[in-house]
Amino acid sequence: MSDIFLSYNREDQSRAKLFADAFTAAGLNVWWDTALRSGEAYDEVTEAALRAAKAVVVLWSPRSVVSRWVRAEATIADRCKTLVPVTIEPCERPIMFELTQTADLSHWMGDSADRSWAAFLRDVRGLVGRKAEPALPGAGLPQPEAPTVAETLKPGQCGSAPSLAVLPFTNRSGLTEDEVFAEGMVEDVISALTQGVNVRVLGATTTANLSRAAITDIPALGRQLGVRYLLEGNIRRVGTNLRVTTQLLDAESGTAIWTAKFDRPLSELADLQEELVIEIAANLDTQVHNLEVERALKKPGDITAWEAISRAWSAYRLYDPTAMQLAITEATRAVAIAPDYGVAQAMLAVTQATQFAFTGPNDPAEVQRIRTIAERALALAPDDVMVLAWVGLALSYIGSANEGERYAARAVSKAPGVGTIRYGYAIASVMNGRLEMGLAELKTSLRLMPGAMVVWIAKMWIARALALAERWAEADTAVDEVFALNPSYPHGHVLKALVSVKLGRETEALNHVKTARQLGLARASAEHLYRLCAQTSPSLEADVALIHALYAAAEA
Repeated sequence: MSDIFLSYNREDQSRAKLFADAFTAAGLNVWWDTALRSGEAYDEVTEAALRAAKAVVVLWSPRSVVSRWVRAEATIADRCKTLVPVTIEPCERPIMFELTQTADLSHWMGDSADRSWAAFLRDVRGLVGRKAEPALPGAGLPQPEAPTVAETLKPGQCGSAPSLAVLPFTNRSGLTEDEVFAEGMVEDVISALTQGVNVRVLGATTTANLSRAAITDIPALGRQLGVRYLLEGNIRRVGTNLRVTTQLLDAESGTAIWTAKFDRPLSELADLQEELVIEIAANLDTQVHNLEVERALKKPGDITAWEAISRAWSAYRLYDPTAMQLAITEATRAVAIAPDYGVAQAMLAVTQATQFAFTGPNDPAEVQRIRTIAERALALAPDDVMVLAWVGLALSYIGSANEGERYAARAVSKAPGVGTIRYGYAIASVMNGRLEMGLAELKTSLRLMPGAMVVWIAKMWIARALALAERWAEADTAVDEVFALNPSYPHGHVLKALVSVKLGRETEALNHVKTARQLGLARASAEHLYRLCAQTSPSLEADVALIHALYAAAEA
């Protein structure tokens, strides 16, 4: 007997999966059949499962309310006193169910900390009568205690990415064909932003009927929509180009906090429209993330797990041992606030794995401890994009690049337009020896995260991939690009030294190793990281021996 029978329309399958996964993560058994949603004869097995379920969760949407199968399932559930309806998209429910109390989760996209979801889950549990949670990897281990900080920690206070609404774009050219383009641009930008992980964007129907000219009170609109940010834009013709100007507004104050212009030739617009949308969405996603990190860093107390993660990311991108320890502290804080928040566990795994890669030594017990954290993150949120990406990176950094790349690839398949997700996949690919794939992904990630905090790290990995491919002159130039952004990265100097030897510049190589030592990078740590990054390279041992010799000469 299943705890829950999930009733939905086939076109809502992706949303239904969110519910099925969340119920399963909460320890409830779910019956949902993706095979019997296209009008086949009603299966006896399905009906038996429906009647035996302790709770029948019906997902109402404009598509399911006209489905005779969903209506039939809801009717049977109502008769059996097991009906628990929920609206996943604004719609008019069948009249016989209008008086049935129905939760509204049209905004919900899988966040286990969402209050509306938590209330709905309690209702379902009340009907099912089950309280037990599933056993998770690492569940028997002691969870980290909260670091001593000034704020008051609220267990379970996960928080989430900030919300944003896209206002109708203004057509300043006055041409009818540009009006159609402006409307389509809003829908396309929203669609692109929904792939991201740094912002939650409202659907196009939320603002479609608004008139930008009639909006006079931005803070009031922000409160009405319940968002932190608003994006407005306009299009106009400038010579032979079409210009799209966007402006990000703080919904609370109504002030503009970021603006940008994007130009495309009118003659090529049909071919370049998708590229334009990606560029706008990528810039916006990065800007919002940077703003949220700044906001989290300035907040004195009572932070959410999401804000602690943002603070961890701010330290992580510095990529040095001291900052990485701070990142681990903030990630530990996130886990202390919300132990069952998969994203927090994944951030803790990747920060500790990166520190392990930087400093070593290659301790099997430490590797297993980090793997346990990563496995717990996956058990808590197996389909979360950020969890998949960070777990993939963490596994790569503890020496399991082949496994890490698989998880990172799954993240990319779910969010191909997010630069930081492509960046993680690229690193795993390089460590796994797939150098050309890694280089292509790194270049794509840079295009998709302009102005992001980790741009210089992506460039460092480009240099590392070129060196592993023995493209020494290109690697030499690439390391110089890294130094232009961060001249104090010690592992960059070790790579530069290795490349310099390959290009016949021994004296320069020795000077770079001396610089790395002055920056605090010990020989053992330099060799440890190089082994992890080049674990599939046929010249690994020879290169490690060269690094060893350079350090010996520098220490003489």
